[in-house]
Amino acid sequence: MKILLTFILFLSSLYATKITDVSNIVGVRENQIIGYSLVVGLKKTGDGTTSKFTLQSIANMLKAMNIDMNPVDIKSKNVAAVVVTAKLKPFARQGDKFDVTVSSIGDAKSLEGGTLLMTPLKGVDGKIYALAQGPLSIGGMNQRGAGSESHPTTGLVFNGGLVEREINIDLFHQEYATLSLKEAGFSNAVSVQNAINQHFNTQVAVAIDSRSVKLKRPQNRSMIEFLAEVQNVDMAYKPQDKIVINERTGTIVAGVDIELKPIMLTHGDITIKIVEENDITAPEGSMTVDKNMVIGMNDNQLYTKKGTTTVANLVRSLQKLGATPKDIIAILEAMKSVGSISAELEVI
Repeated sequence: MKILLTFILFLSSLYATKITDVSNIVGVRENQIIGYSLVVGLKKTGDGTTSKFTLQSIANMLKAMNIDMNPVDIKSKNVAAVVVTAKLKPFARQGDKFDVTVSSIGDAKSLEGGTLLMTPLKGVDGKIYALAQGPLSIGGMNQRGAGSESHPTTGLVFNGGLVEREINIDLFHQEYATLSLKEAGFSNAVSVQNAINQHFNTQVAVAIDSRSVKLKRPQNRSMIEFLAEVQNVDMAYKPQDKIVINERTGTIVAGVDIELKPIMLTHGDITIKIVEENDITAPEGSMTVDKNMVIGMNDNQLYTKKGTTTVANLVRSLQKLGATPKDIIAILEAMKSVGSISAELEVI
């Protein structure tokens, strides 16, 4: 099996970034909205008679138009029941348009060519915040010529949503605001605090925990001007070391400088001992990977130059020894459990 490895450089040292890249303003966010409706105009690819909720929905719609129909008498295959989802952006105003996603919940074969009927979109509080309606697009074909649709039971209605109720976010009259860091860390929270205070040359920011920084608006600026200026402040930021493993695909994403503590490990047919040296020697029968790493094939030892014993080098050596992605993942998880790896390990 070919080993699929990806390494992203997460420097352990500080680097400069803007505050807007590492934080969000509390209260300024998108809101999820959802609705149920029908898609009509399908070419005999809609829900069959087994989807009783579709038949009942058709009957209810017709009844609202003064046409009384028994659901059992409806045999149409040109209609499909769907769930409509969308994200309402912060500060969205009445009349603003947005895209909506339409997904079949019955046994429809395809929504191609269909039209979404008027759909009220509600928030978690049960109130209607928008309406959606319009022709669906399912994205064409995924093959040349007469290939199959990309995903025929899900589609988009571009600009099909229309904001009816606004979500009020009053920032202008506020004296205080709070930044929420995208990645928790006391050192980063203090860095944000210090960078803002240094920029404004006064105490306008205070870190209240590892993820939150409270801001006080200066007297000579509006809150909007203040936040715009805050978001563009440069700061020293230290990203958290992390190893992300996707067990389903065998993908490992790790920083190239995540250090390991020397350890001896055995996994199946693989036995290896990590040895740090000031000057690397190449024993007989060894395999030189690079100037900082040599694999002793006869004694099952990994010789690395002191300070270069990293996850990246370990994975490269295991790959040279013929380890599969499953083997490497199991080894990394075991090394994390015994404390050889200090970085956070996340399995997805």
